[in-house]
Amino acid sequence: MDQYSYIANSDAAYVDQLYRSYKQDPQSVDESWQQFFKGFEFSLTYGETAGASKSNGTPSNGISANGNGQATASKPVDASHAEKEVSVASLIKAYRSRGHLLAKTNPLKERKDRQPRVDLPDYALSEADLDTVFESGKLLGIGPATLRVIMDSLRKIYAGEIGFEYMYIRELDVKNWLRNKIEKEALVFEPTLDEKKRILEKLNEATVFENFLATKYLGQKRFSLEGGEVTIPALDTIISQAADMGVEEVMIGMAHRGRLNVLANILGKSYESIFDGFEGNVPEQVHGDGDVKYHLGYSSLTETKSGKQISVKLAPNPSHLEAVNPVVEGFVRAQADEEYKGDFTKILPILIHGDAAVAGQGIVYEVTQMAKLAGYQTGGTVHFVINNQIGFTTDFEDARSSIYCSDVAKIVDAPIFHVNGDDPEAVIFCAKLAVEFREKFNRDVFIDMVCYRRYGHNESDEPKFTQPTMYNIIDRHANPREIYKELLIKRGDVDAELAQRMDTEFKKQLQDRLDRVKQKAEIPYKPLRLDRDWAELRFSEPADFEKSPETGVSADVLDTIGKALVKLPEGFKPLKQIDKLLKDRQAMLSDTKIVNWGTAELLAYGSILLEGKPVRLSGQDVQRGTFSHRHAVLHDAETNQTYSSLDFIQEGQSKFQVYNSLLSEYGVLGFEYGYSMATPNALVIWEAQFGDFSNGAQLIIDQFIAAAESKWGIQNGVVMLLPHGYEGQGPEHSNARPERYLQLYAEYNMTVANITTPANLFHIMRRQLAWPFRKPLAIMSPKSLLRHPKCVSPLEDLTKGSFQEIIDDSYAQAKKVKRVLFCTGKVYYDLLEKQQADQRDDVAIVRLEQLAPLPKTQLDAILEKYKKAEKFWVQEEPENMGYWTYLLRVGVHLPIISRKAAASPATGYPKIHTQEQADIVRRAFE
Repeated sequence: MDQYSYIANSDAAYVDQLYRSYKQDPQSVDESWQQFFKGFEFSLTYGETAGASKSNGTPSNGISANGNGQATASKPVDASHAEKEVSVASLIKAYRSRGHLLAKTNPLKERKDRQPRVDLPDYALSEADLDTVFESGKLLGIGPATLRVIMDSLRKIYAGEIGFEYMYIRELDVKNWLRNKIEKEALVFEPTLDEKKRILEKLNEATVFENFLATKYLGQKRFSLEGGEVTIPALDTIISQAADMGVEEVMIGMAHRGRLNVLANILGKSYESIFDGFEGNVPEQVHGDGDVKYHLGYSSLTETKSGKQISVKLAPNPSHLEAVNPVVEGFVRAQADEEYKGDFTKILPILIHGDAAVAGQGIVYEVTQMAKLAGYQTGGTVHFVINNQIGFTTDFEDARSSIYCSDVAKIVDAPIFHVNGDDPEAVIFCAKLAVEFREKFNRDVFIDMVCYRRYGHNESDEPKFTQPTMYNIIDRHANPREIYKELLIKRGDVDAELAQRMDTEFKKQLQDRLDRVKQKAEIPYKPLRLDRDWAELRFSEPADFEKSPETGVSADVLDTIGKALVKLPEGFKPLKQIDKLLKDRQAMLSDTKIVNWGTAELLAYGSILLEGKPVRLSGQDVQRGTFSHRHAVLHDAETNQTYSSLDFIQEGQSKFQVYNSLLSEYGVLGFEYGYSMATPNALVIWEAQFGDFSNGAQLIIDQFIAAAESKWGIQNGVVMLLPHGYEGQGPEHSNARPERYLQLYAEYNMTVANITTPANLFHIMRRQLAWPFRKPLAIMSPKSLLRHPKCVSPLEDLTKGSFQEIIDDSYAQAKKVKRVLFCTGKVYYDLLEKQQADQRDDVAIVRLEQLAPLPKTQLDAILEKYKKAEKFWVQEEPENMGYWTYLLRVGVHLPIISRKAAASPATGYPKIHTQEQADIVRRAFE
């Protein structure tokens, strides 16, 4: 046997293992293997008495073949043939596993030799065996057949225009379903005549649209789809197939490539409004600063060819190519939870990737890893890769180490269909199969459409600088529409006249629309429309931030929630520490009527749930809370059974969703942002384990949270809890970087707060939903204050009033005050300790609880109250961090007392930390 005999040996071992399973329980293997082993055992039974080959020329197994290579009789077989049966079975398995390496998926050139090892000699077979009939044909569903027919079938199924990857899937039923669909349908698939015309029509729209823009707006950036135009009929098929299977809503996330084409030819955005963007006109109704045309979102109610209506949305997306992925997933999860009562089959997320981005961007891995998690699953995503084999100027050999850009799919056992982008019918087969698979198994599936990019990364770029040989091929290569049109004409499916008429009519339609724009006709501005609940809200106005709305709740409501917070189900056995926690809660709620941070937080959530509004909290370790303060979910000490008390306040309440997240910030914050984008009446919170962990999610903060309202006219009320405070825990766990949020703040785009009382936390959480608009909220939340004896609030403060943007000093006497210390957050308690210990009623400490928007009117009143006193800004953070530079920017000029400007947020040495902290307090009172 040759040097590759180990391949045959390893596959033979696999077959032997299957055979042993079959002997124990025939039902434990797939039906095709059952049929094979039945025939195989028959051969073994009679093989030793059968002798050699017959004199009449019949093959040695005694089975003759008809003209089609099909077996016509069953006769005894010798032992060597039995070995070859195993070899043929191994060869079939090899094609299933590695045939994709041979598939003709690249429209420009031959595939790179990946050494698939599926040749006859690799399996101890030769051309002399080609006309021998093998029972192994049953494995392919073609019955006993000659090796020649088996090989032809394998090549057509697994080495044609589609490369199927699915054999790594570990669930047998999933793998078998896919194998049966592929092997029974890939060979015989042919669209109906109407489907072929529809493919040509969508291809024509895609191609003419791009050509039209190229002609009319020479050199303008549009990130064209040319080379990958089959994306349009593919998306059309995915959406139509989904609608036919009961899907009511589709949410698409994609980057720039082909976005304008998708907006026009899938979502039905008017050509006039797209041309208007190229003309550089500013829509009259736009809110904020707007965005470039190939970043915008859109939504529409679409009717498919079969007459089904389906809501289709395209999420807006910044230039960070894959950043929209978690946002789409969060949006879909929220819609599934709220609109479709948890039925994921009613809403479908589609993510369209570029090959370089899907391989290179870490967010793809984070989001893929979410696919099966209870808190983040969305019933499976259809991933569509527009694989143009190049990233800006980077060849794929330099863009990834994996063979395929889509290999991330394998971490969740998602199948991958690699397909030639010049073969629309093959792409359509993959599109239909992908939707069927997703709807049946509620899991991810990837289509990797290998195509090319006719121009550079953008239309003003010269691709021949870096890929001259590739672009010499592309220059001579017909576009997919021409290739398909010629094929249809050649097969007699359509005539040339029909194809030409499609082209002419569509060009005229585009010219008519452009003429309207040139004539300055009024173009309706239609931004992304979200759920109907958003229609009940409005954009904010400066006057809205003068004073917070009333957010207190009645004592009866607090009592109802409080009873739930201390109650355990029958037989539930908590740890001793939890038993004490519940007793302490009971004492706070019933006896002292003074609550700490964790209790006030849970009361806020409970009050919102009782109003029929969902609360969702996720992040690393949020059920317990990083600092063991929350205990929203309790664990039975003996069974580990969980219990969430906020789910059992009263009948008819909303569900409290609290999920410990995967170890991700970027992906999880993006997901929660998307969840909040879909549900304006839900309180959606992401809590960082430590505030500086938001560094890993900065892209979501910059591109979505801070800028989305201005760029895209969409609001969002997501809350970020960012533990912050200097307690000697070193540079990483002291500082949540409040200066970053304050630098991002402008035009009332978000709220930034550092809160010092449980009551104020209660009110600010409720304010998120009480406002008639939505704003993201960043809270520098506490660590040591969670248990600080003075960081408590009377229950009465939760029953009345509103969030206090500024809290004046209640200890100092205004007439005596010579110095006012303005501060925010935890340092207040350090200053308070000194003030009270030294009985300094001549020093007032004023807390700025909300930094942005700055409560200027309230601040001015306090400044006037203490106008004769000297005033300072005191902060724990170094001078170049924290809040001071922001205050200067917004016109509050106060001398600063702080740590010196520093490169690192904090010292790593506890003794130095203590000295620095004491020095700040000492200087504040000098």
